[in-house]
Amino acid sequence: MNEEYKAEDIKVLEGLEAVRKRPAMYIGDTGFKGFHHLLWEVVDNAIDEALAGYAKNIKVTLKKDGSVVVEDDGRGIPVDIHPQYKVSALELVLTKLHAGGKFDSKTYKVSGGLHGVGISVVNALSEFLDVKVKREGKIWHMRFEKGGKKVKDLEVIGKTQETGTIVHFKPDNTIFEINKFDEKYVKGRLKELAYLNPNVTITLYNEETQREYVFKFEKGIEELVEELSKYKTPITPVISFSGRKDETFIDIAMRYVEEDVKIIKGYVNNIHTIEGGTHLSGFFNALSRVLRDKISKEKLIKSAIEIDIEDIKEGLIAVVSLKLPQPQFEGQTKTKLGTSIAKQIVYAISVEKLNTYFEENPKVLKIIASRIEKAAQARIAAKKARELVKRKSALETTTLPGKLADCSEKDVSKTELFIVEGESAGGSAKLARDRYIQAVLPLKGKIINVEKANMIKVLKNEEIKALIAAIGTGIGDNFDISKLRYSKIIIMTDADVDGAHIRSLLLTFFYRYMRELIEQGHIYVALPPLYKIKVGKEIYYAYSDEEKDEIVEKLKGKSYEIQRYKGLGEMNPDQLWETTMNPQNRYLKKITIEDAMEAEEIFSLLMGEKVEPRKEFIMTHAKELQRDELDI
Repeated sequence: MNEEYKAEDIKVLEGLEAVRKRPAMYIGDTGFKGFHHLLWEVVDNAIDEALAGYAKNIKVTLKKDGSVVVEDDGRGIPVDIHPQYKVSALELVLTKLHAGGKFDSKTYKVSGGLHGVGISVVNALSEFLDVKVKREGKIWHMRFEKGGKKVKDLEVIGKTQETGTIVHFKPDNTIFEINKFDEKYVKGRLKELAYLNPNVTITLYNEETQREYVFKFEKGIEELVEELSKYKTPITPVISFSGRKDETFIDIAMRYVEEDVKIIKGYVNNIHTIEGGTHLSGFFNALSRVLRDKISKEKLIKSAIEIDIEDIKEGLIAVVSLKLPQPQFEGQTKTKLGTSIAKQIVYAISVEKLNTYFEENPKVLKIIASRIEKAAQARIAAKKARELVKRKSALETTTLPGKLADCSEKDVSKTELFIVEGESAGGSAKLARDRYIQAVLPLKGKIINVEKANMIKVLKNEEIKALIAAIGTGIGDNFDISKLRYSKIIIMTDADVDGAHIRSLLLTFFYRYMRELIEQGHIYVALPPLYKIKVGKEIYYAYSDEEKDEIVEKLKGKSYEIQRYKGLGEMNPDQLWETTMNPQNRYLKKITIEDAMEAEEIFSLLMGEKVEPRKEFIMTHAKELQRDELDI
């Protein structure tokens, strides 16, 4: 084939056209995360005004038509003419990539928006974007449609003494796979931002559900630590301190709890650094040094136990929030701080503040020392238990569990393991699967609750042993990701309360003992349909009540039958393949660390010692329990 390649074949994508052509390059994907990323870009701008000391109130309104409005009372985006480009600054930031006030440290000394791609990308990927600016005693207005095409020039539409920006946009449904903002997800992020910015009141209103949430936390991350520990048994008060060096600010809150948990949240300019980074290293180094020095000096641990950093972290709930100019991120998901100076600043301030606190609060120091000693003793005992169990268990053997129906493909990147609830569903799944790439491991009943059991009991549990052997990586200190036998590990349970219970048990197990599988995106949940709707020879599957109602509405006047699936075992192998296992048709949810932490938190509540919070939770979710749809 000899096709000519000429200058005319070189395509130049002007302005925002490039964004519409390759949206994933700018927002990651066109699914759930990318769709919501547009909202976070606009919210980030409002938060940056708050960080600069101008905005006090931010309101997000989810509209019935799938659009969203973000309003703040900051200074308002400038509307004067830019000297170089000869258009208003407002038009410039909405139509030019990499245009904004965040590329030097003059307008915004600290910005979360640097992590993103700018409001011009929101404009490029929206069906419409309508903006009003309250500034200089006037209300200014502009409107763009279908990828940033200007349909309304900048005009004055009223007078006002207020200042601020109102952005109303609707993501383009020809680009995105979803068309609706998730209230729960949006609520979680806005609440998190309110904890991190105690000087701001953040409101969320959903027009469809008519629910309104107002978030304002005067004590900031102190209250976040209280929230994270509300279903635990605290043994210390919340210890909080802050400090500053030049233009870098740190804010830290922590406490110890009785339970064997470790919840550490790091933030940089309001961005959740899921993979950690230099700020967390600085904090841990400081905490370790101060506690080791104090414990040794005061002789608070009598036994000759060598303290490990993991002993110090056990039972610790902490939030480290850093605000600094020009942060440098690394890691695949850009959620790991790489700025080296941050480690030194956090370390120096933390050592000073912690030393002062423990000198003034010797009783708290004694409690923490006792907690660390208990953790060290448990670690040593668990290590001995592992060595003992290893000699006999599936942890070291290459023998796969008998109940596992393995796949024939050896290329791990192509393989999948379905963890199935019950022998009946397991039988159907084994018949339904693609034997080349899909393996099936049926579990008998509910696995052990790792929230309450110690390491010895966990390692002796037959279902856990089968799970560990099938996955191949080992657990805890012996975990080795290179030995992973399947690229996707898919939890497939019934869509009812029991299924949700088993799902939570499994997620809690992975979170505690195989956390890296979640962090690297190997854990999924299969979403089986709730209904089968039959019209003659045609069959439709609905995955929610809303989807069922939509299908039924389209079938007006036709005779149809509806079957409500109570469990996977009710489906024949063909149905199970078509709806839940076929990679071409199925719905999978990739589990994130946040999902696992939520499951672990709710499990602590449901299985913990505190009765009142459990009652409150059950009362709040009574309707879901009655509908067998409680989503944990």
